[in-house]
Amino acid sequence: MSNTANATALVGRILLAVLFLMSGVGKLGAPAGTQAYIAAAGLPAPLLAYLVAVVVEVGGGLLLIVGYQTRIVAVIMALFTLAAAFGFHNNFADQNQMIHFMKNLAITGGLLQVAAFGSGGFSLDAWRERSASAGSVRRNPARA
Repeated sequence: MSNTANATALVGRILLAVLFLMSGVGKLGAPAGTQAYIAAAGLPAPLLAYLVAVVVEVGGGLLLIVGYQTRIVAVIMALFTLAAAFGFHNNFADQNQMIHFMKNLAITGGLLQVAAFGSGGFSLDAWRERSASAGSVRRNPARA
């Protein structure tokens, strides 16, 4: 993959992650309000849902930026985003909710692209892969 493609993948991961990080940090600043919003949407276990949301948004956002376990993280975040679309933006008679629903579908699509194509060369995943390849070459004299 070219440096341009690797840089584009990095920028794409960062842009996706910023949305989640900002949302997760906002939830950390207002736990009671977030849990009340979850309860008002009719979802069960507001405290558990709050904790899952913070872990996925903050933890997943950070992992996405650095590109660690990127494919797995992207799938988890895609499922989370799809669940949020159906859980919170399901009033299709409300144009604003429909826009939010469609936005979540688009974000899910972007995350699935990351899951399908990986993190690119500027990531911890790529660094680990290069390190593992270099280590196997050193340990295998027949390859040297």
